Amino acid sequence: MTNKPVYAFIDSQNLNLAIKSLGWELDFRKFRVYLKDKYRVEKAYLFIGNVPGNEQLYKSLQEFGYILIFKPTLLVKSKGIIKGNCDAELVLHCMLEYKNYSKAIIISGDGDFYCLVEYLEKKGKLLKIGIPNQDRYSALLRKYNEYMFYINKLKNKLEHKKRGASAKRRNI
Repeated sequence: MTNKPVYAFIDSQNLNLAIKSLGWELDFRKFRVYLKDKYRVEKAYLFIGNVPGNEQLYKSLQEFGYILIFKPTLLVKSKGIIKGNCDAELVLHCMLEYKNYSKAIIISGDGDFYCLVEYLEKKGKLLKIGIPNQDRYSALLRKYNEYMFYINKLKNKLEHKKRGASAKRRNI
């Protein structure tokens, strides 16, 4: 048995948009604790678009224990959206860190990670695939069903609860 740790590689856009499409918001602090407690994740890399004005969010995520890997973003004016696809960065960092972890967890339902999942599985380094929404993920990943866990099924544990006025006054 190796003493190398478990690392998680998280596609934040896929995770965040999938959970929000289900009508709830992920508590990233609880999610980091869940990964540590359930899978002994020592390092959790969170791949995220770098959007000016989100500095407090980034600071909070780092305080929760995530290692942030930023992707420059572009504003698509015609659609009024910000684009910052982090797929290449996730694959690159997973491979750069390859010798430093015993097992990897990939958090995404995106089929663009099929080749990475396939490679990790062949090398015995795939621990889990965290699928944000069990009803909407790439058919390419179905081959690896035995590795999957579904984040949407963890709503009771991982949902961000809005603090009420009385809770704020009590600093809960």
